[in-house]
Amino acid sequence: MTPDPRPILLPALRRPVAVVAVVAALVVVALGVVYGGTSRGGTFDRWLQPWLDRSTAAWHPVALTVDFLGEPVGLAALAAALVGVSLMLNRLRMVVLVLVGTGLSITATTVIKQFAGRTIHETFLSYPSGHTASATAMAMAAVMLVWHRLRPVAAFLLLMGVALVAGAFAAWAQAGLVAHYPTDTIGGWCTALAIMPATAWGIDRTFAWWQSRRPPRPRPVSDRGRPVRRSGGTPV
Repeated sequence: MTPDPRPILLPALRRPVAVVAVVAALVVVALGVVYGGTSRGGTFDRWLQPWLDRSTAAWHPVALTVDFLGEPVGLAALAAALVGVSLMLNRLRMVVLVLVGTGLSITATTVIKQFAGRTIHETFLSYPSGHTASATAMAMAAVMLVWHRLRPVAAFLLLMGVALVAGAFAAWAQAGLVAHYPTDTIGGWCTALAIMPATAWGIDRTFAWWQSRRPPRPRPVSDRGRPVRRSGGTPV
């Protein structure tokens, strides 16, 4: 079966998601500069933390479940589900996006942590949040799997809305469980917003190049050497 040739990025949305990716990347850099090398929360972190403490205490099992989905086992289960659906729909590009896009989002947060040097509990590198980045990346991949069925404006709003909700839930759990400062989770969310569109664009370009390199498929011919229609084999 030939893979679905449709690109991941809708042509009408390439520019809007590129703008989002650039702005998100700038936010990641800016927060890294402001909070890099620190070992305490900023003004925004201190303002929000009391509410996070109360809400996660009231919904502790939910927070732990959300946190688990960002751990290796939970994340692998989510990735397997998305890959399975992508294969069922014959969307090979989406399989690559789920695996590569999520992997790059996590890798980017790991690398940035080394440069930012922000710590929590005086030991653990915290900026940006890998859990928030992976949750946002998974949510964006899920939307990109189906957004070709929608009008461009609706597809863009769905992408941003789902990314915001998924990122907010992950951020709530991570900051409420004091695994990250709230600003760490903003950095993680923006990391995924920057990585996923760029990865999707790269995958689309790679597949387009690969398809252009493939020789054209010869048309079937009848015993008399005349081309035939693929549906019934009747000579043209």
